[in-house]
Amino acid sequence: MLLILLGLLLWSGVHFWKRIAPAHRARFGDKGKAIVAIGSVVAIVLMTVGYRAAEGTFFWGRSPMLTGINNLLMLFAFYLFAASGAKTRITKWVRNPQLTAVKLWALSHLLVNGDTPSFLLFGGLFAWALAEVIVLNRVAPPGPYHAVAVKKEITALIATVVVFSLTAAIHIWLGYNPFG
Repeated sequence: MLLILLGLLLWSGVHFWKRIAPAHRARFGDKGKAIVAIGSVVAIVLMTVGYRAAEGTFFWGRSPMLTGINNLLMLFAFYLFAASGAKTRITKWVRNPQLTAVKLWALSHLLVNGDTPSFLLFGGLFAWALAEVIVLNRVAPPGPYHAVAVKKEITALIATVVVFSLTAAIHIWLGYNPFG
C-alpha cells in the first residue's frame, strides 16, 4: 500500500503546486505543465501498480444493487467531465464539474470495493478532489455562466456514452466486469 500512498502524494503535490505556490509554478512556464503531466502519469502508475499488488482487510463486496448504483454514478461522472469541457448547462449549477466527477468516481468505486486498499486509493482521491474544490473556491470567484448551443449538450451526452462504453470494455478486458 506504500505505492498507493506515494502515488497519492505525488498526484496531490503536482496538482496543488499551482494553488499553493503560484509564483513558483509560474516561473516554470510551459515546463511546469510538462512537470505536472509527467508527475501525474508517474502517480497513476504508482497508484495502479500499488493497488493491484495491495492486500488488506475485506469489509464488503459487490452486490447487484451496489453495482447498479456504481454504474449510474459513473455515467453521471463521465457526463460531468464531458460537460466541463463543453461548458454545458449543468456547469451553471456545478462549479467544478471535473472535480465533482472525480468525487463521484471515487465514491462509486468505494461502493463496490470495500477493502482497505480501496479505502486508501479511492478515499484518498476523494479527499484530494474535495480539498482541491475548497482551495479553488477560496482562490478564484466563480465566473459568469454563458449559455451554449444545444449541439454542445448533445455532444457532451454522446461523448459520455462513448467514453463510458470504452471504459466498461477496458474493465471487462482487464477482468473487472462493471456490470456484474
